[in-house]
Amino acid sequence: MDALDLNLLLALDALLDTNSVTEAARRLQTSTSAMSRTLTRLRAVLDDPLLVRSGRTLVPTPRALELRHDVAHLVEQARALLGGREGGPGRQRDFVVRVGDAVAARLSGPLLAAVRAELPGVSVRFLAADPADGSVALRDGRADIEVGMLGRTDPETVVQRLFADRWIGVAAARHPFAAARPTVAAYASALHLEVSPTGRTHSPIDDRLALHGRTRRVVATVPDLSTALFTVTTTELICPAPEQLCAPACAALGAAVFDIPLPLPDPVVAMAWHPRNTADSGHRALRELIADVLATRTPAVELVTPPVELVPARAEPASA
Repeated sequence: MDALDLNLLLALDALLDTNSVTEAARRLQTSTSAMSRTLTRLRAVLDDPLLVRSGRTLVPTPRALELRHDVAHLVEQARALLGGREGGPGRQRDFVVRVGDAVAARLSGPLLAAVRAELPGVSVRFLAADPADGSVALRDGRADIEVGMLGRTDPETVVQRLFADRWIGVAAARHPFAAARPTVAAYASALHLEVSPTGRTHSPIDDRLALHGRTRRVVATVPDLSTALFTVTTTELICPAPEQLCAPACAALGAAVFDIPLPLPDPVVAMAWHPRNTADSGHRALRELIADVLATRTPAVELVTPPVELVPARAEPASA
């Protein structure tokens, strides 16, 4: 059996990463016919078809899936070894970081300051996270890192848990909940604002209220947390928010925060990337900075604690 030379290894990495002869050829700046011949040779060397046709696309075989991570790791190691000093983490690089709305304000400023100090050759482009496209963007190279409260991810994606936050309520400074923590009944009877990019109003809060035989009225939804925080400070609405992530904004806006009188699952902030980047020194250095920035806890806004049943005050009749 023929040995795998470095060029074959690079071709194998591109083929397994793209699942496409055309895309692999474009990545390695060669012709489609040459890449097709290389795939034929790889099939012979590895005694496996590697990529097989399924409709109009190619899909990896089980053997290809087993090889993908190891091959990507070997290629990164070879690049780092042959790159010498230019392969260090501080070299000129441009990274795309997809970040969830709730995390963006907490991460962007401190991370850019850290990058300027530690990785002066690195530029960072923040893009909005897209739950429907996150793993695909990491896989095809349109994004280098994704940070946020991640949902389902591709099995191939590497996910690192950063920290667990907790849900609190946010309201205007003049809201009754700013003076005393609400009971379940008072919380349910308030006017609610929900953060939902899709306009969905149901959340775990509703499930917990149902256990108490209560429902709430969601009078509006907004697509992101920033809009929600600005909205509640100028209305009588309340909204849930992750405590650590919203603390700087709540302090800046003068918003009141309070304990939600329900046990809720903690929101977990995590970071994800494609395994081909795991061994890359620059990528690793940026991941470490992101983890360090988000590990630094921000001072929490003082919470209202005494539980009191609140009843909206009635207007006093005008005196004669």
